[in-house]
Amino acid sequence: MPDPRGELLHTPLLQWYAEARRDLPWRHPDCSPWGVLVSEVMLQQTPVARVLPVWTRWMALWPTPSALGGASPGEAVREWARLGYPRRALRLHAAATAIRDEHDGEVPADEGTLRTLPGIGDYTAAAVAAFAFGQRATVVDTNVRRVQARAVTGVALPAPSLTRAEVELASALLPGSDGDAATWNVAVMELGALVCTARAPRCGECPIASRCAWRLAGYPPYAGPPRRGQAWEGTDRQCRGRIVQALRESSGPVAGAELRARWPDAAQQERCIDALVHEGLVEPLDGERFQLPS
Repeated sequence: MPDPRGELLHTPLLQWYAEARRDLPWRHPDCSPWGVLVSEVMLQQTPVARVLPVWTRWMALWPTPSALGGASPGEAVREWARLGYPRRALRLHAAATAIRDEHDGEVPADEGTLRTLPGIGDYTAAAVAAFAFGQRATVVDTNVRRVQARAVTGVALPAPSLTRAEVELASALLPGSDGDAATWNVAVMELGALVCTARAPRCGECPIASRCAWRLAGYPPYAGPPRRGQAWEGTDRQCRGRIVQALRESSGPVAGAELRARWPDAAQQERCIDALVHEGLVEPLDGERFQLPS
């Protein structure tokens, strides 16, 4: 059932988005569904400023799923640059191969079919259905959750993990028409990214401030479970990143001794190499050399 609170928010937020939205290439009308899919995978846990140059280079190299499917997985990882979480590159390559082989090279428009592609979960399937095909899909990312928590639920921050109630509320808030619903999704995401930020919301610039439940309640502080940021220094994530970066920078296989020289903890290094090999991000050669997957 539609939520009546949504009707109070639709017009001011959609009007704000029409004027304040960022000019991003994957939002252009001539951007292909493949370009939208690539952007959505790259933007997961990664800021727009870092994604933009990598997305541009990827689309120049591989403008279609078939083009990426014809490259090696290692090439995809190499061109992933420093976006982090390089398994996303392997997932995109696998999705591209499936689109080429099972869907005649065309990104499917159906949300359910999109979810059958390798590495494509509920969020990405909904985002592609909405932003590439203009469908009435429920798109819930971190920004949507935060705006929804404040403006509608009246709390400072959402729960640490996505809940069914949040998804149901997001669905109930969607405008009735497909086109407005697709625009609403990206407008809420944009508001969370630019105005209703996690640490320093700019309520004076918010188009729905007068209707925000959190503001009207006097900005009650967050009272949920502790929220801890992700550590980086000395973690397996940092170690893995250095291994993959060394392979990306090399024109050929890299000796294990060279990889070990990049990290002080030998046991942690070996553990991370083993994990990367298991995940398909690193390919071992003759026991003592390594390369990106061929």
